[in-house]
Amino acid sequence: MRRASAITWEQLRVAAVVLAALAILGFGGYKLGEAAHLFSERYQLVAFLPDAGGLRVGGTVTVAGQLAGTVSSIEFLPVDADTTRNLRLVVEVDERVREQIRADSRARLRTQGLLGDKVFDISPGTLRYGVLTPGDTLAIVPSIDYDQIVQQASGAVGDVVGLTSDLRGITGGITKGEGTVGQLVTNRALYDQLTGTLAQTNALLRKMQNPNGTVGRLLDDPTLYRNLVSATASLDTLTGQIARSDGTVGKLLRDDSLYVRLVGTAAGADSLVRLLTNGNGLAAKLLNDQETYDRLNRTLVELNEILVDVRRNPRKYFKGLVEVF
Repeated sequence: MRRASAITWEQLRVAAVVLAALAILGFGGYKLGEAAHLFSERYQLVAFLPDAGGLRVGGTVTVAGQLAGTVSSIEFLPVDADTTRNLRLVVEVDERVREQIRADSRARLRTQGLLGDKVFDISPGTLRYGVLTPGDTLAIVPSIDYDQIVQQASGAVGDVVGLTSDLRGITGGITKGEGTVGQLVTNRALYDQLTGTLAQTNALLRKMQNPNGTVGRLLDDPTLYRNLVSATASLDTLTGQIARSDGTVGKLLRDDSLYVRLVGTAAGADSLVRLLTNGNGLAAKLLNDQETYDRLNRTLVELNEILVDVRRNPRKYFKGLVEVF
C-alpha cells in the first residue's frame, strides 16, 4: 500500500497565492458591480424616439447626470405617419432613484463630452407630479444635433478662412503702399507732411492759449462774460418796457385803436377806388373813357402852345392893354 505524499511548503504557498488572487478578484468584481449598481433592484421604463443617435443596447442611463441604469432594448416600431416614434426604447432604472423620476421628468439623448458615448439622461421631477411606475412612458425633449453643429462649424471655418484670405490681401496691399493706409505706412513724404501739420496745429494751439490773444481772452478773461450778462440784462429791461402798454411799442402790440383806424382807412380807400373805377365823375372818365382823355390831352396841348406864343410875342395879345415903354 502506497503512502500519501506529503504536501510541501511550496505547494501551500502557491495555493495561498491563488486563493488570495481569487479573493481579490472576487472582491474587485463585487465593488465594480456595486459601483455600476449591477446588484441593485431595477424597474423598466419606456420611451419613444425618432432615432437613437448612436445609443446602443447596454448604454448608460443617467438621472441628473448620475449613473442610474442601462438601456435594455431598442426596437423598431411599424412605419406610420408619426416620425417622432420610430423606435421603442426600454431602460432599466435603479429603484433607489424612483422618487426622482416623476410625470414631469424629461429624457433626452446626451453626449458624454464633445465626442464621447451617447447616454440616455433623465431629468428629476417635482413633488407636484406622481412617481412613474414600471412600464410608464418617459416624455422626450429634443437633443442637441452635433452633426448640424459640426456642419455649421465647418461653414464658420470656411468663413474664417475667407476672412483670413481677405485680411491677407488687405495687409499685402498696405505693405505695397496701395491706398491711403498703405501710403501712410510706406510713404515717408506723407509721414513728414502729417508730422508738419501736427506741429503747425500744436503751434496754433499754443497761440490760442496765449492769455493776451483774442481767443485766450475769450477763454480766460471774464470781461466779455460780464458784458454779455450786462447786455442780456439791458435786453431784458428793454423787453419789459416794450411789454408795458403805456409806451408806443406797447400800444402797437396791445392797443387795437391803430388797427381799427387802419381798417377804416383801408375801407375808405377801397370805396374811393370803386368810385374811381365804377363812377360817372371826371376821375372815373379819365380812368375809363378814352375819348375824354384825348380831348383833355388836346386841350392841354393847345393851351401849352398858346402860353408859349404869349411868351414869345406878348404884344400880339396885350396890345392896347399894357403900355410898353
